[in-house]
Amino acid sequence: MTVTLIWIAVALFAIGLYLSWTAGRLDRLHARIDAARAALDAQLLRRASVAQELATSNVLDPAASIVLYEAAHAARQAEEEQREVAESDLSQALRAVFGDVDQVEAVREAPGGVEAAEELAQAVRRVPMARRFHNDAVRAARALRRHRKVRLFRLAGHAPFPLAFEMDDEPPVALADRPGS
Repeated sequence: MTVTLIWIAVALFAIGLYLSWTAGRLDRLHARIDAARAALDAQLLRRASVAQELATSNVLDPAASIVLYEAAHAARQAEEEQREVAESDLSQALRAVFGDVDQVEAVREAPGGVEAAEELAQAVRRVPMARRFHNDAVRAARALRRHRKVRLFRLAGHAPFPLAFEMDDEPPVALADRPGS
């Protein structure tokens, strides 16, 4: 009887250890999601700021400046529920304004334009990477949270179900592949 109790205690300890490890893993995934979301927010803010700065620099024609400024301003001011739509609109505005290589070259020829174009190109390229890192972390956490043991033992605690950030982040062709950037 003592041997049986020892084996039951060892089995319960092993199960508890496994559940504790799983809960820790889930907690680390949630922390990774939070860090990735902060990085994504920073990249989106940087992209909107650079676009807004470029729109107010008198380098672009007035129509392009207005389109770019309004989209960037809307992206910066958007509430959380409308953020994905506003950021997608900014991506579309960037493609509309910088869809032509001649427009990018006109910006580069203006005083301070080389730096502005390079900064915008970097910001435009970093947004898809940051979004991909965030969505990969969300996908991993969702996969773990779908397991029966996580639901049964409520290992996720009160953490909200992670949501992916879905937006149109395709960069303008003229800014996407700049040599030397």
